[in-house]
This record gives sequence, structure tokens and C-alpha cells, in this order.
Amino acid sequence: MKFLDQAKIYIKAGDGGKGCIAFRREKFVEFGGPNGGDGGDGGSVYIEAVENLNTLIDFRYQQHFKAQKGQQGMGSEMTGYKGEDLIIKVPVGTEIVADDGETVIADMVKKGERFLIAKGGKGGLGNARFKSSTNQAPRFATPGTEGEEIWVWLRLKIIADVGLIGLPNAGKSTFLSSVTSARPKIADYPFTTLHPHLGVAWINNKELVIADIPGLIEGAHEGIGLGDRFLKHVERCSVFLHMIDATSEDVASTYKTIRKELELYNPKLSAKPEVVALNKCDALDEKQIKEKLQELQKVCNKQIFTVSAVARQGLNECLNALDKYITRENRSKSAENKSGDERKPWSPLD
Repeated sequence: MKFLDQAKIYIKAGDGGKGCIAFRREKFVEFGGPNGGDGGDGGSVYIEAVENLNTLIDFRYQQHFKAQKGQQGMGSEMTGYKGEDLIIKVPVGTEIVADDGETVIADMVKKGERFLIAKGGKGGLGNARFKSSTNQAPRFATPGTEGEEIWVWLRLKIIADVGLIGLPNAGKSTFLSSVTSARPKIADYPFTTLHPHLGVAWINNKELVIADIPGLIEGAHEGIGLGDRFLKHVERCSVFLHMIDATSEDVASTYKTIRKELELYNPKLSAKPEVVALNKCDALDEKQIKEKLQELQKVCNKQIFTVSAVARQGLNECLNALDKYITRENRSKSAENKSGDERKPWSPLD
């Protein structure tokens, strides 16, 4: 399935039905009074977050959404049927943004959450409503009001516990494939990953949802490379796993580049907890690893984990460090709770 994280759609609630102009015409009723019924209300439009979707690709092929109009009123004071409501289903984590591209109308972060985006119009009044002692045969009714209409942007931000960040070819996708059952494309050239991937790792009988985004380069906050289009996908993460290629010439500069881009894009991102991992250590000897750690320690006042995603070395320690920052109470405690499957959860130690 193709990944799409942004779409613009038009939403129109149903118009209210017209009120009816009618009079009684029964035999032997010489002066039948007005009996026109009211029009039905138009259907409203709701947006609902569902968990079985992970892309906005459907909105590429359908951009216009209109709820049903209310039925016109009828004689014998019969009210028209109300228009059927329309429910637009979006992935959990979707932001609804106004047409200006900045104003956030709603943020759909919970499964089953529903938001009224456009209210249906009210049905018009039939002529029976206007009968009075001075006007016993009114020959007018009111039209229904128009339903609300709006253009909005849908922007999907992945909900994950851990966000993988780093330069292209730092080994993020390899790490994801090593600790989860996700299978992102892996190759030895930059920007192999073109859209975010999600995977679930298990540690201490608890799950960690990990998001891998395309690699960042200098100027990413301005849209250079794949840039800020994908930085938004790590905004909801509880902790970052900053992966650094141990085979790069200047690991300190590599670390500072990514930290600078996070700060320039959104200062809140740079304040998030971070676990630093020096990857591809299987390609270096002990002396070289020690030198790289010393270089990195000068600019990074944190514990640095030496790992190899390919050889699956040091992954468990890294996941344990990430797990300490996850405080979400509703994550599953075991694979049995999630699917009813009694098999042992997958673990990087297996």
C-alpha cells in the first residue's frame, strides 16, 4: 500500500429540506386549513479515527465528501426524513488543519474518537407552522438552511513510542528490521527509506512501537532532502534513538548536524529524551571503537551504546534504555493481551 501522509479535502454537510405548502382537501371539509410539514434536517459530517488505517492514500482518489440533504416536507404535516450523516474515517494520529495550513481544528489521537467537522442545515418550516387567528391560510413556507462547508487539510503524524533519527545510511532501517518484524527496504545508498515505517519490538514483556523515518541531512528543517515533510512523524514520540554510523569520518559533526536540525525545526523536539547508539561497530576493531566513542563523548553528554544492527550486537541493552522513557500506560503487557496468541513474543534475543 502506498504511503500518503497529507491530503486536502472538501467537506459539505447536507442542506435542510424545504418546508411544504399544502392544505387539507378532504371531502366535506369546506375550509381545510394548512397542513404543510417541515423539511428534514441535513446530514452532518463527522471525522472518526480508526486503528486499521495507516495512510491517507484513499483521499488521493476522493477529495469531495457531501452528506445527504434533508427531505422536503410533505402534506398532512409530515416532516421530511433527516439526511444521513457522513462519517469520514482517518488513521489514528491525523490532524485536521484549516485551509490556511496552520490552524489545527482537531487532533485525532484516540481510537474511536469522533469530531463534528460540518453541521447539517436545519429543515425549513411548513405553512402549518404559520397558521394564526389572523392568517388562517398562510401560503408560504421557509427553505431549509444550507449545511456547513469547509476545505481542510488532513495531516497524518505517526504515533510511536520511539523515533529513529540520524543521517541517511546510519543503519536505522536495518535496526528496525533486526528488532521487529518490519521489513523496510535496505540498501547501501542514501535515502533508501522514502517514507516512514513502523515496527513493534518486545522488551521485558512490553511492546515498543518504533518509527523509522527517512534520513535527515543539513537543511532538513527547510525542506532540503526529504526534510521537514517527515520530521513531523517523530513529534509524538516519547524518546528518540539517535543512530550514528561508526564508519563515518567525523561522528561528532554527524551528531551535531542532527541535533541542530531538530532545534531549528521545533525546539520541543530537541528537548525530548534521547538514546544515542553508535551503529556498525562490527566493522571496526576495539581501538577504533574507543576512538569514536571519545570523539562523540565530547559533544554528547550521554551514555553511548555501541551496537551492530546487522550482527544484532548490543540491541537488547539499547531497547532497555529506550523502555525507561516510555510511560504510556495503555500499551500491551504481552502478545497474549493483544492478539490472544499464546506464542512467546518476538525478542531480539531470540
